[in-house]
Amino acid sequence: MALLEEPIKEVRTIQNFIGGEWVDSQGEIRDVVNPATQKTIAKVPISTKDEIDAAVEAAKEAYPDWRRTAPVSRARYLFRLKELLEENFEEVSRIQTQEHGKTIDESRGETRRGIENVEVACGIPTLMQGPYSEDIAPGIDEWIIRQPLGVFGIIGPFNFPFMIPLWSAPYALATGNCVVVKPSSEVPNSQTRLAELVDEAGFPPGVWNVVHGGRTVVNGMLDHPGIEGITFVGSTPTAQLIYERCGATGKRVIAQGGAKNYMVIMPDCDVLRTIPALMTSFFGNAGQRCLSGANLCIVGDDKFYNSFMDGVADTTSKIIIGNGLDESVQMGPVHDTEKRERIIGYIESGIKQGAKVRLDGRGKVNVTGDYPQTCFLGPTILENVNPDMKCAQDEIFGPVMSVIRAKNMDEAIDMANGSTFGNAHAIFTSSGNNAREFQYRVVSGNVGINIGIVAPMAWFPFSGMKNSFYGILHTQGQEAVRFFTESKVVIQRWF
Repeated sequence: MALLEEPIKEVRTIQNFIGGEWVDSQGEIRDVVNPATQKTIAKVPISTKDEIDAAVEAAKEAYPDWRRTAPVSRARYLFRLKELLEENFEEVSRIQTQEHGKTIDESRGETRRGIENVEVACGIPTLMQGPYSEDIAPGIDEWIIRQPLGVFGIIGPFNFPFMIPLWSAPYALATGNCVVVKPSSEVPNSQTRLAELVDEAGFPPGVWNVVHGGRTVVNGMLDHPGIEGITFVGSTPTAQLIYERCGATGKRVIAQGGAKNYMVIMPDCDVLRTIPALMTSFFGNAGQRCLSGANLCIVGDDKFYNSFMDGVADTTSKIIIGNGLDESVQMGPVHDTEKRERIIGYIESGIKQGAKVRLDGRGKVNVTGDYPQTCFLGPTILENVNPDMKCAQDEIFGPVMSVIRAKNMDEAIDMANGSTFGNAHAIFTSSGNNAREFQYRVVSGNVGINIGIVAPMAWFPFSGMKNSFYGILHTQGQEAVRFFTESKVVIQRWF
């Protein structure tokens, strides 16, 4: 199938969006490379501390008027943004594929999920309503109102450059706050295009700001006294660091970290439906997502195990790899050479510890089209894995399936609960009892039953437990509204 047209046709130096103006950065300039073609598609600044300070000041200046804007009026800006996102749906999706490498279908799904968060935030007039009780004592009523706090920093990851900042930003704005977004410098084009649409939607200057960069910008956000809170998605070590820094400065924080998800296969599962679900779970987005399947835990005797794994290996070997703008492609490249080498290191570690390679993605990859092998990996299946191996414990963040056997569901649940992480474990079974017992006992913020990618809809929280996601509140939906507001209790005596 022919390639879709690339939306980014010329290499341009990306600007910051501060106070409603597009401004050049004074920081170092780096190349942004399409991982499939290895062509430079943009140049991104690594902005300075002065530039993040300028963005915070612009947001602080915009905040008083934005806070006083009626929630229904704030929602109208979001409605306009939603319209523009729908009008530019395909372009925004292709930009994600071009800069990240994921397939166009995956990018379209990411765009849709991002837009859904804007849609939910449009309901802010009711989402911000608080409870009211009259006559709590003779002649006294009491109620709660929700108020915004000020300026929030949003730190985005590389793997979902468009969607993940939208887990937070629409709710922050809808509730009356202003934001400073720091996209990953590896994939800056998606948030740049989003900011252009925000500008076109007519949001007041300073309400939505974007500053590109690295550690200097992040540290500037964490330490800035004008920022009330931070949302972050990325690695667990960085999430831990952000919690420590924000705790020291009294900031609110949602820091969503890593994952190591168990997919538990019971012998009574519907095999014909389960195996396709595992393909998207383990190998979608080239395994670069916190919801990816990581450890395939199979319950059953040798006959079931061998039959099931024959089906898994055969289906996996037929995955079409190539440029994500080819609509026939099912898996794109990993994002860069450093990530590729890290993934290979985990495969080799597993082999050294006794794992057996059923399918090896490390060699020359059968790529559809004429592209450099630089960032391509094939799907890898490691069998004979036990839960103590490094490849079974650490987040690999790549297209690697580690296969573990369990004697029964109890042992499988114990293995999952023994993981450092608790993000999105799943079970495949036709038994209602098994499903209920699994969701009741497994320690995981998201639980899948016959679903391999446990992605909550925008009106549900994106939650987690243990080292996957820290804190009490999570992004999306009503919990995001609570995070971005402070409850104020009002008690009034009627004379």
